[in-house]
Amino acid sequence: MLVQQILKSKADDSVVTVKPDATIADAATILAAKRIGSLVVSANGDQALGILSERDIVRHIAQKGAECLSQRVETAMTSKLVTCSLGASADQVLATMTEKRFRHMPVVSEGKLVGIITLGDVVKSRLTQLSMEKEALEGMIMGY
Repeated sequence: MLVQQILKSKADDSVVTVKPDATIADAATILAAKRIGSLVVSANGDQALGILSERDIVRHIAQKGAECLSQRVETAMTSKLVTCSLGASADQVLATMTEKRFRHMPVVSEGKLVGIITLGDVVKSRLTQLSMEKEALEGMIMGY
């Protein structure tokens, strides 16, 4: 299954972004309100500059103390961004997420941010695919 297909199957394919000059506290509020685990950092909503996850915020607080919540998002974000394309396979994305130990990957097409794919999205698509394959095999065995 391709990333493009996974994005189409998501109930909400929008990407929640935060500006690099927003405060970490503001970003944490957005994460909590939207019940999501990461925000793509973007000045204009089209180009990803980085990503800020709950894990990034916790690490920043552990290093700097609670007063860091008033600092800018760009001080805590992951700036070495790993992205994927619409044509990437679910297996490729899963391998990259596992190897690099993260759960959210921005999807970029022609230099523009077009979506975000999560580890949960990839696992769900893989389970769906396996279920369909199982049913097809059972049908072949039963002679349907």
